[in-house]
Amino acid sequence: MKSDQRSPTMNETHQLSERTGARLAPVKALVLFDGVCGLCNKFVQFVLNHDSQGRFHFASLQSDLARELLARHGKNPELLKTVYLVINPGTSDEKLYSKSAAALRIFGELEGPTKALKVFLIVPAPLRNVGYDLVAAVRYKIFGKSDTCPLPKASDRARFLDV
Repeated sequence: MKSDQRSPTMNETHQLSERTGARLAPVKALVLFDGVCGLCNKFVQFVLNHDSQGRFHFASLQSDLARELLARHGKNPELLKTVYLVINPGTSDEKLYSKSAAALRIFGELEGPTKALKVFLIVPAPLRNVGYDLVAAVRYKIFGKSDTCPLPKASDRARFLDV
């Protein structure tokens, strides 16, 4: 399966809970990230600082929300080695991207020079993900790991769906 495409194993009959569906109603792009990873939290802060239009919302992979969404795609939320981007979460048009496909699509929607990184989507996913996987393997050693997910600033709290 290409990580750039919609997961063919998405279980559209797996209904989201009423609470999850209500939280997702206004959301068009949801970033699922490892909430205890130092690098992942820096990435989320970068996105917040370069997304003045508020396109992206966030939830940690450790949340019930992430578990529900990932179950629809047959993904294991216990595997914390990727960031996910969910486009149109909770709808029949829901698309899930992971690893470099997710990161590059996110960067491509931000203000500033990172927008240009989207061009790397032309590189085949297996090649892009070699580098992604190398960073993922050492991210805790280099950037650290928290015991808990840090709380967002009050001004950003509405963009976090699991707080």
